[in-house]
Amino acid sequence: MKKLVSVVCAALAAGAVFAGGSKDSGSAGAAPKSMVLRYAENQPQDYPTTKAAYEFAKIVEEKTGGRIKIEVYYGGQLGDEKSVIEQMQFGAIDFTRVSISPLAEFSKSLNVLQLPYLYRDADQMWKVLDGKIGKDFLDSLDGAGLIGLSWFDAGARNFYVSTRAINKLEDLKGLKIRVQESQQMMDMVQALGANPTPMAYGEVYSALQTGVIDGAENNWPSYESTSHYEVAKYFVLDEHTRVPETQMVSKTTWNKLSADDQKIIREAAAASAQLERKLWAERERASESKVKSGGSVVTTLSPAEKQKFQDAMAPLYKKYGAGYEDIISKIQATK
Repeated sequence: MKKLVSVVCAALAAGAVFAGGSKDSGSAGAAPKSMVLRYAENQPQDYPTTKAAYEFAKIVEEKTGGRIKIEVYYGGQLGDEKSVIEQMQFGAIDFTRVSISPLAEFSKSLNVLQLPYLYRDADQMWKVLDGKIGKDFLDSLDGAGLIGLSWFDAGARNFYVSTRAINKLEDLKGLKIRVQESQQMMDMVQALGANPTPMAYGEVYSALQTGVIDGAENNWPSYESTSHYEVAKYFVLDEHTRVPETQMVSKTTWNKLSADDQKIIREAAAASAQLERKLWAERERASESKVKSGGSVVTTLSPAEKQKFQDAMAPLYKKYGAGYEDIISKIQATK
């Protein structure tokens, strides 16, 4: 009931923004609408994605002469990612940046982009996402009442454990690894011989510290910012998944914009995405340096060992890639 009330209030607030903050453009020669729109971001104010959201808002305001203002609500003020997506479907929130993990619940085809070891490296991923394949995936959001605008970087996810260095596939066997509450992630860890343990993100530090779990998996900035490196110092660069993030707009909001304003929004989204990728790379380097200085032991899999990890994913490709074999082949063939 509490969640329902908050969603309804958000919808009423959004309606008020459009009703009270817009000028009538229904008559000939009327000035274009002025409006205040809301952007939901669940990361802290100094995080790369949040800084990019502010850049997006700045560009839009400048290019519209102050006619369109975008207020950025960081730190999850407007709800978690799934809640924000739901509110965007009926226009209660105008813009957001979310991981494709929760977004895949609303557009199933996005599960393809989360398949383990799908890309050789980051360069290949960006060639895919910035090309026709990536555009097709963004366009697929239309059926969920959303308009995909651009792709953000979220790095590669890697395993880290408290017990021993991971140099080969067998080193993961029997370890209790925390995963997101995702069946696909659970299946991945199980296929590698470890025991998947779904757990809330905020509980991971103490669980590692007390031995409830042996390890977890995430990207460099998350490993560092949560201080998980203090209680799980063995980090292996296996890069099992690269889960990009999407900057998007509510279709309800989009349909209220003129063609010229839609063009400005797309240009701002593209520019802010480039900034986010640059900021992300800087943050990754800083986080990697900090955890290494803090005593983390970082290992890299040999090509032969990484191939073993990839080969273990065959059941997942059969289960989650069914019906998308052609797209998967095109992604893997991208040079």
